[in-house]
Amino acid sequence: MRRSAVVAVVTASLALGGGAGAAAWGTQQRQAADGRHDAAVARVDAARGAARDDHEARTALVATADVARATDLLDDARGSLDAAVTQARQTLDDSAGQVGDDDAPRGALAAQLEAAEQVASSASPARARALTADVAGAEQAVRDAVAAEQARVAAAQAAQAAARAARGRAAPSAAPDPGRGATSARCTTTYSGPSFYTSVPTEGGDGSNGRLPASALTAVSWTADSRGTPFYLRSDAAAALERLNAAFRAALGHDLALDLTYRDLDTQVAMRAALGSVAAVPGTSSHGTGLAIDVPELPCDYGWDSAARAWLVAHGPAYGWVSPAWARQAGSNPEYWHYEYRG
Repeated sequence: MRRSAVVAVVTASLALGGGAGAAAWGTQQRQAADGRHDAAVARVDAARGAARDDHEARTALVATADVARATDLLDDARGSLDAAVTQARQTLDDSAGQVGDDDAPRGALAAQLEAAEQVASSASPARARALTADVAGAEQAVRDAVAAEQARVAAAQAAQAAARAARGRAAPSAAPDPGRGATSARCTTTYSGPSFYTSVPTEGGDGSNGRLPASALTAVSWTADSRGTPFYLRSDAAAALERLNAAFRAALGHDLALDLTYRDLDTQVAMRAALGSVAAVPGTSSHGTGLAIDVPELPCDYGWDSAARAWLVAHGPAYGWVSPAWARQAGSNPEYWHYEYRG
């Protein structure tokens, strides 16, 4: 009896111990499985985070590249517009008085330039490109108008030459011609129009083109026109011409002859009416500013191949006096007798 009880007790104890061990093992397995699951979840989260970060980085790079490309496009478009405006502004200035009676192309270009300059610094690339095209088109219209006027003048001059040849007589002789300055017995003038004279200061002048008062002008010291009228220029231009004449006299042995200097507005109106587009539009002539001279239209003395012109072209700029590009032999309106003070 006693042994059976002991066996039963031992058997029960072993049964209880085995059950506890199984329970402990099951708990460990679950914990290990949970740990593996958590590690897997962490790996997935890390992979997702890395993918998200990579996507954001690529997006940022693309955005940066897009901004750089947009900036380059804008800079190129505005740079082209600035260049077109600068060139067109020069064309507008150079074409003053060179398009005949129809100044509409120059007016259109001036308006286009004003519109472009107002928005140049803020225009989008597309707007800048459109403005560039508009400015270029308006500038070309002015160039075409200048070319047409040059062709018209050339045709008129050719017709005049043909008419003189048909009449069997040459250009007027170089006898003293009132209002056309000094002449030479050995030379015939290239001028065949009516006589015009240099102007005196405009009484009550407001300082605009062709309306310069006495306070703005000074007469040169060494000569006057055939009527005894002094040759007036703006005071700084007159002082520079005095210095130029001294050097001219030392080099060539005689004073510089003058034909016309300051020209008031009424005289310019009369010249335009008599000579057409050969004369500048009233209110635009450089003579009206007191900053231009005409030497006599005597090709032997002051013409393209004369010693006097060679000296003036070479040395005049040192005194501020130049033969402007448009008046050169290959210019838009060749005038060997015309010089301007540029300071």
